[in-house]
Amino acid sequence: MKTRQILLMSLLLLIIWQAASVLLNLPILPSPIATYRVMFQELGGELGGHFLASLLRVVASMLLAVSLAAPAGLILGQSRRLDKFFSPLIYLLYPIPKVVFVPIIILFLGINDLSKIVIIFVILFFQILVLVRDQARAVRPELITSVRSLGAGRRGLFRFVYLPMSIPGILTALRQSVGTAVAVLYIAELIATQRGLGYYIYIQGSTLFNYPKMYAGVALMGILGFGMYLVIDLLQQILCPWMSLDQDKSS
Repeated sequence: MKTRQILLMSLLLLIIWQAASVLLNLPILPSPIATYRVMFQELGGELGGHFLASLLRVVASMLLAVSLAAPAGLILGQSRRLDKFFSPLIYLLYPIPKVVFVPIIILFLGINDLSKIVIIFVILFFQILVLVRDQARAVRPELITSVRSLGAGRRGLFRFVYLPMSIPGILTALRQSVGTAVAVLYIAELIATQRGLGYYIYIQGSTLFNYPKMYAGVALMGILGFGMYLVIDLLQQILCPWMSLDQDKSS
């Protein structure tokens, strides 16, 4: 997506927000100017610390999910026997909203950063596993035959065929899961913690009634999700340049 289009849409949203703030004239809807003034003032202090805590949790969960789900998806995509064995389990667990696992994970792991990372990890894991497995399944037999004819064994097939084919699936899964991951992060940070944007938003809005600070936290959580989305797009341009070319042609 072009930078100009993003900037124009962001400007339009800010204008709508400003107009709604002026028309309603309520303390529960501060103007974007007041909100972003507070946000930039607080970034060097309390709000910046909460943002860093949320960012570390999301990044850790994403790295953990990719490192475990991508190899598992490749193995299932290459082995029909293992795929046949594990497919019923994936079929049962994949459609379940992963938010329902939040209280169970907290009961087993306690109220700490690890439980919050695992909650987001569970969401990303199944998304990546299924898409990478499907990518590995879709590899054309003639491609495998041609690579084998050059002397490549199982390790060579993994390195030169399955791994490159899985990267688009990994990036697609991450892109699809960013919004859900940030939403679940907010829910996880509401539960017995004093660090994170979710905690900051809840305390400022529901306890201290400092609505400019509350909206500053909401805006920063939106920036967190959008920033992650941009990073994934950048990785796609670097690792899968042909996908960017296809999108440009279609647009």
